[in-house]
Amino acid sequence: MQQSPYFSQSQSASVSSDMSLSKPLATDSAASFSGLQQTFMQIPRTRPSTPLLDAIDGPSDIKSFTTDQLMVLVDELRLFLLYSAGQSGGHFGANLGVIELTVALHYLLDTPNDQIVWDVGHQAYAHKVLTGRRDQLGTIRSKDGLTAFPERAESVYDTFGVGHSSTSISAGLGMSLALRYQERPQTVACVIGDGAMTGGMAFEAMNDAVQQDADLLVILNDNDMSISCSIGGFSRHLAMLWESGYQVDISESGAPILCQRPNMQAFDRRKRHSALRDVPQLEDNLFKAIGFTYFGPFDGHNIPELLRVLSLAKQVSGPVLVHIYTTKGKGFAPAEADPVGYHAISKLPAEDIVACDFDQEKAAIASKTSEGKGSQLKYSQVFGQFLCDKAAQDDKLLAITPAMEEGSGMIDFARQFPERFFDVAIAEQHAVTLAGGMATQGVKPIVAIYSTFLQRGYDQLIHDVALQNLDVTFAIDRAGLVGEDGATHAGVFDLAFLRCVPNMLIAAPKDENECYHLLNTCYEYQGSTAVRYPRGTGTGAMISRPAQIYRIGQAIVESVFGPSHAAKKLALLAFGTMVATAEQAAKRLTSDSANNDCQVQVVNMRWVKPLDTDLLETLIEQGVTHIATLEEHVIMGGAGSAVNEYLLNASPAFAVNRPVVCNIGIPDCFIAHGSQAEQWADCGLDTKGVVSQLQRLLS
Repeated sequence: MQQSPYFSQSQSASVSSDMSLSKPLATDSAASFSGLQQTFMQIPRTRPSTPLLDAIDGPSDIKSFTTDQLMVLVDELRLFLLYSAGQSGGHFGANLGVIELTVALHYLLDTPNDQIVWDVGHQAYAHKVLTGRRDQLGTIRSKDGLTAFPERAESVYDTFGVGHSSTSISAGLGMSLALRYQERPQTVACVIGDGAMTGGMAFEAMNDAVQQDADLLVILNDNDMSISCSIGGFSRHLAMLWESGYQVDISESGAPILCQRPNMQAFDRRKRHSALRDVPQLEDNLFKAIGFTYFGPFDGHNIPELLRVLSLAKQVSGPVLVHIYTTKGKGFAPAEADPVGYHAISKLPAEDIVACDFDQEKAAIASKTSEGKGSQLKYSQVFGQFLCDKAAQDDKLLAITPAMEEGSGMIDFARQFPERFFDVAIAEQHAVTLAGGMATQGVKPIVAIYSTFLQRGYDQLIHDVALQNLDVTFAIDRAGLVGEDGATHAGVFDLAFLRCVPNMLIAAPKDENECYHLLNTCYEYQGSTAVRYPRGTGTGAMISRPAQIYRIGQAIVESVFGPSHAAKKLALLAFGTMVATAEQAAKRLTSDSANNDCQVQVVNMRWVKPLDTDLLETLIEQGVTHIATLEEHVIMGGAGSAVNEYLLNASPAFAVNRPVVCNIGIPDCFIAHGSQAEQWADCGLDTKGVVSQLQRLLS
């Protein structure tokens, strides 16, 4: 094999050329090989040479490969993913960790006739490459390019659309039962990580799979990580299965066999307990107790071992779980050392420079990204600062997150106040009800959660918090359009599903400083509240301290553009971060000579619920002829709808004066991935689009 400049020395033993699936390997023999041949140190700047990979247009092209060739293919695929990630950015560590598994599954299964269901989808890049999308991978997460996750409309090989975790076993079970009903003997394989397995849906589906005696192959990809580190009793259970030193192997007949596991040293980082357990019984694991046939744990980077085990396991009837261990970021040394930091990466700078150490490249990206932005904080960092500041003053503050410590900006809080920080794993429903329970005991919980994931805890929000008017604050991150992660992660429905719930207060800050103070306002309020804020940075507003308490439901007239004697007077009611866009649009609109007879008042509404109805009455009484609402949320049911409802049903001034009203927001469709700027433009929410819609309103 030709030596690549991107990897360190070969790390595997040589493999005989006649080794293939026609001659399955015994456990002891397979254990002496590693599916990983190379560890790469750098990200290639130019397209690497990948002759085997280049010859693959679909999974059928690898069916004739020998095990030797599959192992070379793994190296080529890993190097190609490194190159592609450098070009496009995106999810990184999880994809590198499942390359051997992906190759093995497509080698053994007859896809797309057989079904592979990926949980979350962070790890599906290799799957996309092997299923005819190799040359498009550089477009991933870009407008009109490949999606960040599996999507049914994109490929026949993408059996189920994903993005939220813990769904694969439920979806796979549904497929298996439907296939059985139609007497179609096809294999359904669900790939789920140890982090996703903490989600309650996964256990609900496993329980039902046993009840239905379904033919279902579940592969637990245990890399000891979700996005953050896996935590809790389930994680400890998996660690103890590994540390026992034993495995439940699979015989040629498919029967479980208890034996000592080879190569314990391969994953010595998992030895988190002081002593190994006694020899377990076959029943001594959670999956066997539920009713699954359990095999494992096995080395998920050992191609011959994976081929042997999976080829036998897929022939076992009933629900089967194969437990494999992998390393997140496997094959790229910096990612193995820092799996959290390399969960996802930004694309490399466009300059054509010699490949360098990736830490230096990360620094270059950070420097380039921060140009012209000074010391702008992300909204998640603003939330993190508020948490630490408030907790230092109020010992009743407790903070909860469903596995989003880093993403929600809670790292410093977790370190400073570990006894007041609760990461409940991927369990949004539990997180919400846990907060409700805490609130009954006189403490003040804050739930930090992404808008798209709060959707999963909606019943709990209504029944377990708002109905009882419990003192819980929801810090809702990633509200609005989120860019490259696309429709699965967009937070564009929260206003609609929150404002219809009695007892809820909803605040939408215009910038970082207002976010800090609205968080404080909602925290100090005795009841159920929510503060929604977007991904990324805002206008760069400096945070003023100490924290203020704003008047509940009070809006602010931010600025007035145009002459006071104008015949047309427009009230532009902007919610949240659209205030800045509203001001830019108003300035551009009134500077146009065609609109010199127009005045625009830009209003920072600040609150979605309750609305500042007093200000609305005042504006109409002062002679406003047009009203436009502006929000980064779906129009249907959003903040603009709240304004419409008040004007039509309760406004005395509107009943008399009848100004013309329009709502500007996200249309009634799912918005495809692209940069946030591209998404705003597509929805008419950039300055140009807003001006165009206001011109139509005024005409």
